[in-house]
Amino acid sequence: MRIRRVPSPPRMARFHIPAPALPSPRLRGRGWRSWRGPRTWAGVDRRPPSVRRGRSRPATAATTSVGAQPGTHTEPLGSSADPGPYPRSSPCTMDWQPDEQGLQQVLQLLKDSQSPNTATQRIVQDKLKQLNQFPDFNNYLIFVLTRLKSEDEPTRSLSGLILKNNVKAHYQSFPPPVADFIKQECLNNIGDASSLIRATIGILITTIASKGELQMWPELLPQLCNLLNSEDYNTCEGAFGALQKICEDSSELLDSDALNRPLNIMIPKFLQFFKHCSPKIRSHAIACVNQFIMDRAQALMDNIDTFIEHLFALAVDDDPEVRKNVCRALVMLLEVRIDRLIPHMHSIIQYMLQRTQDHDENVALEACEFWLTLAEQPICKEVLASHLVQLIPILVNGMKYSEIDIILLKGDVEEDEAVPDSEQDIKPRFHKSRTVTLPHEAERPDGSEDAEDDDDDDALSDWNLRKCSAAALDVLANVFREELLPHLLPLLKGLLFHPEWVVKESGILVLGAIAEGCMQGMVPYLPELIPHLIQCLSDKKALVRSIACWTLSRYAHWVVSQPPDMHLKPLMTELLKRILDGNKRVQEAACSAFATLEEEACTELVPYLSYILDTLVFAFGKYQHKNLLILYDAIGTLADSVGHHLNQPEYIQKLMPPLIQKWNELKDEDKDLFPLLECLSSVATALQSGFLPYCEPVYQRCVTLVQKTLAQAMMYTQHPEQYEAPDKDFMIVALDLLSGLAEGLGGHVEQLVARSNIMTLLFQCMQDSMPEVRQSSFALLGDLTKACFIHVKPCIAEFMPILGTNLNPEFISVCNNATWAIGEICMQMGAEMQPYVQMVLNNLVEIINRPNTPKTLLENTAITIGRLGYVCPQEVAPMLQQFIRPWCTSLRNIRDNEEKDSAFRGICMMIGVNPGGVVQDFIFFCDAVASWVSPKDDLRDMFYKILHGFKDQVGEENWQQFSEQFPPLLKERLAAFYGV
Repeated sequence: MRIRRVPSPPRMARFHIPAPALPSPRLRGRGWRSWRGPRTWAGVDRRPPSVRRGRSRPATAATTSVGAQPGTHTEPLGSSADPGPYPRSSPCTMDWQPDEQGLQQVLQLLKDSQSPNTATQRIVQDKLKQLNQFPDFNNYLIFVLTRLKSEDEPTRSLSGLILKNNVKAHYQSFPPPVADFIKQECLNNIGDASSLIRATIGILITTIASKGELQMWPELLPQLCNLLNSEDYNTCEGAFGALQKICEDSSELLDSDALNRPLNIMIPKFLQFFKHCSPKIRSHAIACVNQFIMDRAQALMDNIDTFIEHLFALAVDDDPEVRKNVCRALVMLLEVRIDRLIPHMHSIIQYMLQRTQDHDENVALEACEFWLTLAEQPICKEVLASHLVQLIPILVNGMKYSEIDIILLKGDVEEDEAVPDSEQDIKPRFHKSRTVTLPHEAERPDGSEDAEDDDDDDALSDWNLRKCSAAALDVLANVFREELLPHLLPLLKGLLFHPEWVVKESGILVLGAIAEGCMQGMVPYLPELIPHLIQCLSDKKALVRSIACWTLSRYAHWVVSQPPDMHLKPLMTELLKRILDGNKRVQEAACSAFATLEEEACTELVPYLSYILDTLVFAFGKYQHKNLLILYDAIGTLADSVGHHLNQPEYIQKLMPPLIQKWNELKDEDKDLFPLLECLSSVATALQSGFLPYCEPVYQRCVTLVQKTLAQAMMYTQHPEQYEAPDKDFMIVALDLLSGLAEGLGGHVEQLVARSNIMTLLFQCMQDSMPEVRQSSFALLGDLTKACFIHVKPCIAEFMPILGTNLNPEFISVCNNATWAIGEICMQMGAEMQPYVQMVLNNLVEIINRPNTPKTLLENTAITIGRLGYVCPQEVAPMLQQFIRPWCTSLRNIRDNEEKDSAFRGICMMIGVNPGGVVQDFIFFCDAVASWVSPKDDLRDMFYKILHGFKDQVGEENWQQFSEQFPPLLKERLAAFYGV
C-alpha cells in the first residue's frame, strides 16, 4: 500500500502554538517555529544558524526601492538603461571633486525619491537607470554620504544605500579609481558624528567585502582594528559597527587560510573591549565574538576560558543590549562547549532564571532560549531537576499574552469574517512532494517520518517570549515526562478556571504545550478536562476559542481512543461550529484542529460524513482568501482519512461542485493552485471511479502545467538574462495530482495517458536538477506502472539508468521514491527485468546496510530487493549474505500486504538458489517469518519448507540448541504455525 504525504497549507507535526499564540494552519511537516499551523512543534534549533547569528538591519535600498511607499511597486535600483544627459565631472582620482551641476542633480533626485507620489517614483527610477550608465555617478553618491555634512541625515544615508545597491548589483564593473575612492572615503569617515551615517558606511563596507573584496582590500581589517584604539567614541563605535557586520557576513572567511587567519589577532582584540566604559562598545565586542561560537573558530577556542570569564563579569551589566548578547553567547556555548559550562552550571541556571524574567523582553527572550537548548543536552535532567520548582512558574507566567500582543492580534475584535485578507496575511507556502511509505503493525500510517526535515520558519518578528516559553515547556515535558506535573498541576487549576480571559487562555496553552510529553500522567485528568476545553470552544473571547481548538487537537489521539459518544462526537460537533465561527482566527484554528482530528479518527468519521461535508462546503462561501487555503487542507485530509467511503453519489455531489468551481476560477500561474491541486489529489485517490466525470479536464491541465514549466525552465537555461526562472512548485504539484489520479482511477487513466505526451515530459522531469521534481516524478512513474504499464514499458530502457543514478541516500525522498518505482516495475516486467538488475542492485544493497538510514527508505529498499529476487532470483541470490540481516529487521514490523507478500516470496526463492547465504543469520529470517499474521497458503508452505529444511539439515539436537536462543514469543509462534 502506498501512503502519500501531500502537505497542504502548512501544518506542523510536533509542537506548534498559535501565532503570537494563535493556532494557524498546520504543516504536514516537522518544523519548529513554523508558527503557521497549530500542529505541533519540533524542538530542534529554533532559528537557522544564519538567523541566530545574524542581525536585524533596517530595510535598505537592497530590499525596498528608494522612497517606496506602502502600496507602491517600484523597480529595484541600479539596473541599466539607455544613458541620458548627465554633466560629466573631472576624471576619477583620489582627490575627486564633483561637478556642481551634477551634484545638484543627484541631490534633487535623492529628495524626489522620498516623495510618496507614485508618478514621481517612476521618474526617479528612470533617472536612476540613466545615471547608472556613468561610473562616476557612484562617486557622487559616496561624496553625498561622507562629505556633504550640510545635507540632512536621511538624504545622506539614502545616497549610501543606493550606492550599496549598485555595489551589490555590479561592483565588478566599477573602474578601479571609482572603487578605490569609495573604499578610501568609507575608511576616512567611519567615525562620522551621526550614528545613522556610521551604520550606513558600515553596511557599505561589508557589502563591498562580501563581493570577494576582503582578499582585495588587505588594509581593511588592520585599519578597522587600529581605529578601535581611537580615543574618539564615534570612530571606535563606527569601526566596531563595521567589524560586527563583517563578522556576521564573512565569519567562515575570517577563520580561513585565505586571509591568513586574521581572527588570531581579532578575537583577543575584541575581548579587550568587554570592559570598555561604553555599553554600545561592550555590546559590539560581545556580538563580534558571538559570530564565531557555532563554527568553533580555533582562535576563539584558544581563548574560550577568557571569553567565558569576561561573560560572567558582564552578567549583571546595566545595559539590556549587553545582557542580551551575554545570554545569546551562553545559549550557543551550551550547544558547542558545554564542557566549559558544566562546572558553573548551577550559577548559570540561577542567572538564566533571573534573566528569563528580565524587564526587557528582548533579554528575557534570549534567556528563554537557554531552556530550549538545555533540553537537548544529555545532562538536562541531572542539572535542571532541582530548579524546576523555580523554572516552571516562570515559563508559565511568560505564556500570557502581553498587552502589545493583544493589540497586534486585534484581540478585542470578535467578528471579522467579512473583512477581506490583505496580501501580507497570506504567507508564501511551499508544496512538499509525494513520498512513498508503508503501513506498520499497531499503528495507522501518519506519514510523520517523511516530515522530519521540514523546517518552515516564519519571520523572526513572530517569535516572542510567549512562544519561546511554551516551546520550552513542551521540550522540558518531553524530557521530564510525569515528573513535571507536581510543579504544574497546582498552577493549572488556578489558570484554567481564572475569571480573567488572558490568564485562562494561558492555562489552555500550558495544557496543550505539555500534551506530548506528559500524556500518560494527564490521562486520569482528561475525562474532566476535555469537556471543560470543549466548553471553552464557546467562550466569548475569540483568542480563548482559538487556543482551545489547538489544545484539543493535541489530545485528539486520546479522544479517539474513547467510546465515540463520550468525547469524539461532542468535540467534532463543536469544532464544526467553530469552523463556521465569525472570527477568522478561530476559523483557521478550528479547521487545522479538525484536520488533526480527521487523521486520528480516520474511518470513525464515516457515520458523520454528510454533516462534516455540509459544514466544509458551507465554509467555501464564507471564508476569506487565507482560510480558504486551510479549508482545502481539511478536505484533502478528510479524503485521506476516510478513503473510498467518500465514493458515494451523495457525497460527491456535495463536494465536487465547489472544488471544480474554484479550479475553473484559478489561472495557471496562481499559487492558490498548490493547495487546491493537493486537495484534489487526495480526493481523486479516495473517490477512485467516482472521480471519473471530472478527470479529463483535471488531467489535461496538470499535463499543461508540467509542459509550461519545463518550457520556461529551458528558456531560462538558454537565456537567463531574458527570462525568469520558473516556479517549479507548479510542476511538482501537477505531477503529484497526476499520481493521485493514477492511483485513484487505476486502469481508467490509460486512455488519458494514451492521448497525452506525459511519458516524454516524465523523462525530462526525472532528470531535473531540483530534487523535489525528481521525487514527484518517480512517484508518478510508480503509479503509472501500476495503472497502465502498457505505456511505461516502451520507455523502460531509457528510465532504468536514471532510476539507478537516483539511488543516492543523500536525497532521501528522491531515493525512496526511485526505489519504490523500481519495485513496482519489477512486478510488471517479470523475468524481462534481468538486463537491469546490475544497474540497481549494488546501490540497493549499499543503502540497506547504511547506518542511520530512515525507516521508510529501509523498508522500501527491502521490498524492492525482495521483488528483484522474486523476478530474477539467479541474479540477486549470490548477494544474499550481504543483505539478509538488515532485510529481515526492516520488514518485521510491516503489516501483511501485497508488497510484503511479493518481497517475502522473493527472499524464499533466493534462499532456494543460495541456501548458504542465509545460514549465519537464520534467526533473523525466523523472526521475520514470525511477523506474518496470516500469509497466503502457498507462501506459508514456502516458509514451512525452508524452516523444516534447515532443521533437518542441522539435526534435532543442533536445532534444539539453536532454538534456545529464540525469545519465548518467537519460539511459540514458530511452533504453533510451522511445527518447528
